[in-house]
Amino acid sequence: MPHTDTGTAAGTAAGTPLGTATGTDTRTDGGAGGGAGTASGLIPAPLRIDGPYRCAVRLGEQTALAAAPGTEDTARWLRDTLGAAFGLPLPPGPDDAPDTLVLALDPDLPAEGYRLDALTRAGVRIAGGSPAGVFWGAQTLRQLLGPSAFRRAPLAPGRTVALPQQSIEDAPRFPWRGMMLDVARHFMPKDGVLRYIDLLAAHKLNVLHLHLTDDQGWRIEIARYPKLTDVGAWRTRTKLGHRASPLWDERPHGGFYTQDDIREIVAYAAARHITVVPEIDIPGHSQAAIAAYPELGNTDVIDTTSLKVWDTWGVNPNVLAPTDNALRFYEQVLAEVLELFPSRFVHIGGDECPKDQWKASATAQAQIAELGLADEDALQNWFIRHFDRWLADRGRRLIGWDEILEGGSRTQGERAPGGGTTELGLAHGAAVSSWRGYAGGIAAARSGHDVVMCPEQQVYLDHRQHASPDEPVPIGYVRTLEDVYRFEPVPPELTDEQAAHILGTQANVWTEVMDSPGRVDYQVFPRLAAFAEVAWSRLPPPADRDHQDFNRRMTAHYARLDALGVDYRPPGGPHPWQQRPGVLGRPIDGAPPNV
Repeated sequence: MPHTDTGTAAGTAAGTPLGTATGTDTRTDGGAGGGAGTASGLIPAPLRIDGPYRCAVRLGEQTALAAAPGTEDTARWLRDTLGAAFGLPLPPGPDDAPDTLVLALDPDLPAEGYRLDALTRAGVRIAGGSPAGVFWGAQTLRQLLGPSAFRRAPLAPGRTVALPQQSIEDAPRFPWRGMMLDVARHFMPKDGVLRYIDLLAAHKLNVLHLHLTDDQGWRIEIARYPKLTDVGAWRTRTKLGHRASPLWDERPHGGFYTQDDIREIVAYAAARHITVVPEIDIPGHSQAAIAAYPELGNTDVIDTTSLKVWDTWGVNPNVLAPTDNALRFYEQVLAEVLELFPSRFVHIGGDECPKDQWKASATAQAQIAELGLADEDALQNWFIRHFDRWLADRGRRLIGWDEILEGGSRTQGERAPGGGTTELGLAHGAAVSSWRGYAGGIAAARSGHDVVMCPEQQVYLDHRQHASPDEPVPIGYVRTLEDVYRFEPVPPELTDEQAAHILGTQANVWTEVMDSPGRVDYQVFPRLAAFAEVAWSRLPPPADRDHQDFNRRMTAHYARLDALGVDYRPPGGPHPWQQRPGVLGRPIDGAPPNV
């Protein structure tokens, strides 16, 4: 696990893998910086709002739903959500009739952009530049209808629901607006993952990065290697709190997703225009796999048959052996992963791989000599580069934590398939998750690699939200709601051409000290709402952002989160039942470094 300011919108070119909003910021006074256009309390704030006006549009039992080809997923979603919340049947109807909710495609709009028109004489019309744009417009409509729209049954059956006449135009700043969810440290059952997909969708986030494997658990069924889940998905006990804590939860912990579970998760997300990016972490963070298949480890250094799935936290010295056997094993694993996940990106980790065992291993040293590599860092680069090529040959793109940029030196050359040598380093299509700060992302963008900015000092949501001793299991720096709102994903050091490589940004949720759904909710919300606005809206520079306006809009948003049953951190501090007295954390004092 990767653990321990001003800028402008990145001009990402059309046709990037996740889709992108192109063009310039044409925001009027209704934009994301504040002003009259944010009076509706929308989060994230849209580009422009014309209105709202005093006249109202009403939706009731007679309201029809006209869905153009390509918008069927959004139509189903509207019937499932708004239909259930207000008792509306929303039968099919023609798109030119009054009292109709119309879904349409407009190629003149940005790919994920939309225009929402609520007109008293016509009804509601949502046009999107793509089916995704229509869906994000439907999310805006849901917010406009109030917190009752986020409930699963009508509070007052038979009542019509009204929204003021208005027009909204909107499009996202970044094509990658993500959240990483660590299900390896503490397993989240399938229904919990589906719930988080809905929460991401409600905030117009479009990437769920699933951290599926680590030292503490392997969470995905691989048919060719059943012991990965028979053995690797279960640990006998779990450290409570930070690794220095004396406390243990003596209950066994584990779980995994069957391949059908994964298919369901991916399909559920796709219907909400969310891409699920799988992470299989190599060559470090692999003790669960080694516990299942001891031959994967450095058998000439330690007795790998004695290893169990790890029950504590931190950086683990037990890493994969840099052998052809390990390469073949993970090729077979990834072959099954590719069948399950259509995502163009596949995350292979690549972080926090201690080299002590490789330095002591005669096998690893022989591999270094045979490949003509400079050292163990170059050996890791060779390992990562192998899967970079392997994925590229299958039409996929490797993405990894920023350590994958390291170790590109060689002495003579690297063995290439079929003989010969080739330069070390990442292929042009590989992308970088910049977690240790901005520096890795800056270096990657300057080298022509795409980047997802997720610096731990800014958007690691396991970090504590306040300096109060009441914060449950306090980890890391204080990162308040305002701190996240003022996060800027694009470093000012980058030129416009380099900044175009910033695909977007991602908030990371590492779950070592999140042992229940409520603990995950507490750490994620409300800060994910601020992050969503950073990822979607074209905000002013951090110092100029209107946090008071955002807080005002959050007042309405807390009511939505209440309706959704989210156990968020209240603005005034944790409820008594959210506290964890006596469980040791690892708070870090002071402001985080800007690195």
